[in-house]
Amino acid sequence: MILQNNELVAFLATTQAEKSRAFYCDVLGLRFEEDGPFALVLRAANTTLRIQKVLAFAPLPFTALGWKVEDVRGTAKQLLGKGVKFERFDGMKQDDLGVWISPSSAKICWFKDPDGNVLSLTQFP
Repeated sequence: MILQNNELVAFLATTQAEKSRAFYCDVLGLRFEEDGPFALVLRAANTTLRIQKVLAFAPLPFTALGWKVEDVRGTAKQLLGKGVKFERFDGMKQDDLGVWISPSSAKICWFKDPDGNVLSLTQFP
């Protein structure tokens, strides 16, 4: 209840700020706000994304950030056209675009940013 009406700020890390800025702004379409000494600051709908500039880090092997989309296949096709490669995972039945249907019937696909952060698109039923 305390924070439910406050805007969320999301954080990722990058060792390649220029590549990250190009990927998140030019490929994914997030709005650029600032390139500061410690982080890139971007906007997506009602969320601020701070991509922290670090010297080294190891990306997590699971989803770090995701977007709720109306049409997962349509969005995936648009991203494919911009050079995004979608991930495939052993043991998960994914379609030709890499979309998996979860037990809740959500349709999900995953891709990585230039630093290897796993990102997702989800179309909820």
